[in-house]
Amino acid sequence: MRALCISGSQVKKGNTTQLIDILIDNIESSNIPDLKIKKMSLSGLTLRPCKACEKCKKTGKCVIRDDFHKVIRRMHKSDLIIIGSPVYFHDVSGLVKNFIDRTFSLWHEKQLQGKKFIPIAVSAESGEERTLETLRIWAQVHEMKIVSSLSGHGHKPGDVSHDQKALAAVRDVIQDLIGEVKNTDS
Repeated sequence: MRALCISGSQVKKGNTTQLIDILIDNIESSNIPDLKIKKMSLSGLTLRPCKACEKCKKTGKCVIRDDFHKVIRRMHKSDLIIIGSPVYFHDVSGLVKNFIDRTFSLWHEKQLQGKKFIPIAVSAESGEERTLETLRIWAQVHEMKIVSSLSGHGHKPGDVSHDQKALAAVRDVIQDLIGEVKNTDS
């Protein structure tokens, strides 16, 4: 199984990235056979907004030339996609929303259909449920299989590593993932 973990945070060592790293460490130590994990951040990539030209309807590819295609190549090679977003004004970050909009180009040919998905949301105070819902709806539109979800809290970078509820939820996500892998293998 190939997994791709995508951070949608502008803060490279912030709580969203840290919770993704905690999840990755736990996935790697869970001994899921033949698991390979890649991680990338949307921060630092050039991802221009969708311009609603709809040329992708004919080709199945976005015509905008930027780093979006790097992310998509990795997504195509992955069985499991994990996207983490900080909560910005009770929803996904602008980076993640921009990325979601650009995946319209994949929708016509159902290029993400059947891929497994785990959304992650990290907030300072609240809004993680709405953020997770945005990510779940995106996955449902693409006909992906939602395996589990994860949320955490933290004001300052590093706070999420002390969020006992989030750390316990990581263990639940791992169990859900192991169950999904067993179901897929049988």
